[in-house]
Amino acid sequence: MRTFLKWCALVVAVLAVPAVGATVSALSAFDALYAPGPVRPLPTAAPVPHDPAKPTAVIVVGDHGAVVSDALAPYEILAATGKFNVYTVAPHREPEPLTGGLDLVPDFGFDDLAARLGPKAPDLVVVPALPDVGEPGSDVVTAWLRAQAAHGANLLSVCNGGGVLASAGLLDGRPATAHWLKLDDWAKEYPAGKWVRGQRFVDDGDVVTTAGVLSGIDGTLHWVERLAGPAVAAGAAAKIGWRHYGTRVPVTPPAGVPDAAAIVNAGFRWNPDTVGVLLTDGVGEIELASVFDTEGQSLSARTLALSAGGGPVRSRHGLTFLPRAALTAPGLDRLLVPGAARGITPPAGGPAPEYVHDRPGFAYDTAVSRLARSTDVATARWTAKVLELPTDGVVFEGRAWPWLPTAVPIVLILLGAAVVVAVRRIRAPRAGPRPS
Repeated sequence: MRTFLKWCALVVAVLAVPAVGATVSALSAFDALYAPGPVRPLPTAAPVPHDPAKPTAVIVVGDHGAVVSDALAPYEILAATGKFNVYTVAPHREPEPLTGGLDLVPDFGFDDLAARLGPKAPDLVVVPALPDVGEPGSDVVTAWLRAQAAHGANLLSVCNGGGVLASAGLLDGRPATAHWLKLDDWAKEYPAGKWVRGQRFVDDGDVVTTAGVLSGIDGTLHWVERLAGPAVAAGAAAKIGWRHYGTRVPVTPPAGVPDAAAIVNAGFRWNPDTVGVLLTDGVGEIELASVFDTEGQSLSARTLALSAGGGPVRSRHGLTFLPRAALTAPGLDRLLVPGAARGITPPAGGPAPEYVHDRPGFAYDTAVSRLARSTDVATARWTAKVLELPTDGVVFEGRAWPWLPTAVPIVLILLGAAVVVAVRRIRAPRAGPRPS
């Protein structure tokens, strides 16, 4: 028995270093997604037009940010129709980090929006996944959501925004869905909801919930169809290159666990690339989201939002973003340029620009194809899966697997085993001559 326990202790000792390293690396990777940016001057609020004849849609962002695609994809779809007043709103008008470090300056704080709309609630409130769902810090958002619902607002949750609505009690007794990685957790934490699997979105009248990330496109187009008509929805889908409107899009089977490539990248890519993402005036919101979310969900890199001079940037439909550095920032391994901008001159010694959207089509198709070439195919396939991106438009070419981070635990285990063997040999008693 003592020998067995001794061998168990040795195995634990050998595995301890890679296990601890993997835990620290994974926590660091996830914490980096919502890391707040530096303190910068808040840009003056730009005039936001309001047409009282149009319905109003707002995308709510929490005090600790939101998932970038969950917020920006519905925003661009609604804005591109021209049929809605579309605003971003947060508890306060201050920069909020979208995943990957894209800092959004909301159009309004809650009080400012109330002053704009008066006693009338927005016609549609879009709720993305928030990092602090269910925590006390999110109470101001859930209280605001309950108030909007009580005054007749329609609701759309995107991805794990379903958990936000559930935490507000707005899904009690209702069928609803969310990201396949979190459905089991939400079912345990919020059992009053009737959680549904295998659907891109669930329509329950005044509340529509969607599955993982890009399922939010289907849910948003569904609301556009309901509020403005099928022709408007089809036109919006065409503008963003979404070929799947009006078709049955497959849903990722709810396996409930990450792929091996995701585990390897999160746990053992200990020195991830720093990828600069250049923000330019007029860039599409979905183009921006496709780069930040693709790189972020891959768990293979850290993104850094840049602008040419380090100042604020306005997107195609008027959102304000604050970069975290200028184009001259040191230490960049790659430089990605979303959207239509071309002819970017990198600083001396910096990486050459990679124009992500260098061909027509849906922005995420191009972004994931580039990820496959720059990182590896397994990582790109995981990223498409976690984004709920149909892969019929994605070209998977590149290395098959993340071999370098895979080698890290193997080398550590071999080194640990070698150390244990060496120590045992040193401590083993040496046989000497027997006394006569």
